[in-house]
Amino acid sequence: MDIIDELKKQIDKCRPLTQGETERFNEEFLVEFTHNSNAIEGNTLTLKETALVLQGVTIGQKPLKDHMEAIGHRDAFYYVLDIVQKKELFTESTIKKIHSLVLMDKPADRGIYRKVSVKIGGSLFTPPQPYMIGKMIEDLMFDAQQWQRTKHITEQVALFHLRFESIHPFIDGNGRTGRLLMNLMLMRQGYPPINIKFSNRQKYYNCFEDYHKTTNPKALVKLVTKLLENEMKNYLKRFESL
Repeated sequence: MDIIDELKKQIDKCRPLTQGETERFNEEFLVEFTHNSNAIEGNTLTLKETALVLQGVTIGQKPLKDHMEAIGHRDAFYYVLDIVQKKELFTESTIKKIHSLVLMDKPADRGIYRKVSVKIGGSLFTPPQPYMIGKMIEDLMFDAQQWQRTKHITEQVALFHLRFESIHPFIDGNGRTGRLLMNLMLMRQGYPPINIKFSNRQKYYNCFEDYHKTTNPKALVKLVTKLLENEMKNYLKRFESL
């Protein structure tokens, strides 16, 4: 965490960026982030195909659903960027709006908390009943505000994500929404976004299993810290090419 704090100071010295520089950073990140976040949830588009879809190209023999997921994730990411730029509040409505963009292929379920009980495949953990969701999200948002005064950014992000995914508030799109929320929290406090890669999905899943067994977020804190450290170092290196 000391390394994260030192890297943050170095990044702050390089700011502010021009609009063009900022857009370049965001566009380059968007393609990989969209590909990996969707792939974790079963999307079959390759990285190259994802880039083409985001440019408006239709990929033959790939499901329409995969195309819509890429476009929806892109729109949700740009919405997150807009919130950060305008310094808008992070509220429950923000969560629902992000989800409504992510789940563009399922209009009836967009931005609406689930009304049925669910099970998470491959996990012994059972998310709470539907009637509990509203209060649990309200409590999570309150706690997140308090954490800004008491916890390091990596702890804030990891703990929020673990609790959000454990609540599993929506019938679908919880993972993609949750990873967008992680990056919203990071960018609102001046950090670059992170990308949990498809190749790291098992390590990522294991963090949830560990949390559900121990109620300790340390596994995901460690993963977030490492990802953020790498992203910040890469971020600083890229200033040399601007």
